[in-house]
Amino acid sequence: MRIFQRIHQKINWSGRRYMAILLCVVAIAYLASAIYHTVKPLPQGINFSGKLRHADVKFLADKTYLDAKGQQQVDQHIFDEILKMIDEAKTTVVVDMFLFNSEVGDSKLKQRPLMQELTDALVSKKRQNRQIQIVLITDPINSVYGGLSPEHYRQLRQAGVDVIETNLAPLRASNPFWSGLWYICCQNVGNNPEKGWLPNPFGEEKITLRSYLNLFNFKANHRKTVVVDTDTGWKSLVTSANPHDGSSRHSNVALVVTGATAADVLQSEAAVARMSGSSSPSLILGDFEKDVTKPQVQVLTEGAIYQSVLKLINSAKPKEHLDLSMFYLSERKIIQALKKAQDRGVVVRVLLDPNKDAFGRQKNGIPNRQVASELHAAGIPIRWCDTHGEQNHSKMILKYNAQHAELIVGSANFTARNLKNYNLETDMLVVGKVQDQVFKDAQDYFNTSWSNLQGRQMSVDYAKYADESKVKYWIYRFMEWSGLSTF
Repeated sequence: MRIFQRIHQKINWSGRRYMAILLCVVAIAYLASAIYHTVKPLPQGINFSGKLRHADVKFLADKTYLDAKGQQQVDQHIFDEILKMIDEAKTTVVVDMFLFNSEVGDSKLKQRPLMQELTDALVSKKRQNRQIQIVLITDPINSVYGGLSPEHYRQLRQAGVDVIETNLAPLRASNPFWSGLWYICCQNVGNNPEKGWLPNPFGEEKITLRSYLNLFNFKANHRKTVVVDTDTGWKSLVTSANPHDGSSRHSNVALVVTGATAADVLQSEAAVARMSGSSSPSLILGDFEKDVTKPQVQVLTEGAIYQSVLKLINSAKPKEHLDLSMFYLSERKIIQALKKAQDRGVVVRVLLDPNKDAFGRQKNGIPNRQVASELHAAGIPIRWCDTHGEQNHSKMILKYNAQHAELIVGSANFTARNLKNYNLETDMLVVGKVQDQVFKDAQDYFNTSWSNLQGRQMSVDYAKYADESKVKYWIYRFMEWSGLSTF
């Protein structure tokens, strides 16, 4: 009897030992995967800095505001310009857009059908000119990571448009707590758009469990760019705006550039197409300068945006002006740089979205209200965009003095996910004389928003959405540090 007891004890001990070894192996594999995918080499062509090129550059803005009667008005220009660019194109159209769908969430506001307008413009252009090359790059969120088969994809492909849904797997993991497991167990599991059974977080159609598992990686091709060739030369555009019906009332900004800057945008987009197993047009232009009196423009993507933003803030001198309008502000080095700029006498103003509206749903104010509390305590003037169902979706920072100005505009929020080589992002840096029209228009946009000029109610005092909660502040800090967030 004792012999059997000893044998049973040895078996139990051996089983526990093997289970412990197995758990250790799994834990080591998980940690190794999480760490590696956070720091792995970037795909070729990502984190790109173009050349500073003299060019014609134009600032555009979409503004949503309350008029003198308290009625909400929408003054839009960005997608009108995009549709015009597509109409003028001769041989090439390359579009890269993050949100490209008709979902509106729970919003009851009347929305502009931007998704269908862009789809129709591309289809019409291809039918008019069968030889034109049209490439549309977008993020897999629009098919809920393969859980749906979007009808507008079918329309575009049937017309001959090359639709590329970005392969996000080569990008670094912004949420390593989940991605460490994802890359071990789930990344090669296929999806099926016909087998959805779970609620869709963005719309009505059911989706699969695989869609949710992919969603939790919190990766994105967050770019918003357009490149075309026209009779007046190559044109490129970067913006904070999406061709997404639910976003159609947002305030946004954009830059339109005529000239060789298009070559740099095309080069950066070719890297995304290549990463996704496809191809995109490229362009080689000489380094000659047509007009050195024009402002200089530089294309920046991913981490290059981060370095340029920090350089812009850190180089600001006493009495220079620094104006920031941002949808999400959370990155710690940028926050510290703003506080130091204030301390050395830079005239800093920060206009933020209150993070309360999201397509008919209410948000909790994280991270902007917590960051605003910190900046306000440091003496930096803060105002909130006065939103009523829409968002202040702008992403711009402007520095200027009596002679010189610098402006950064594009897709990137000032968060770790948007700036530290996780998301795909595109911005442009503009450098020139403060009298250049692009800077005058950017100043006008910011000043109108900040001071509610021209009878337009666009912002409110800091006190309206002030949130001094220490608990929420440390929740924001943890979310920013860990990547367990959607900002």
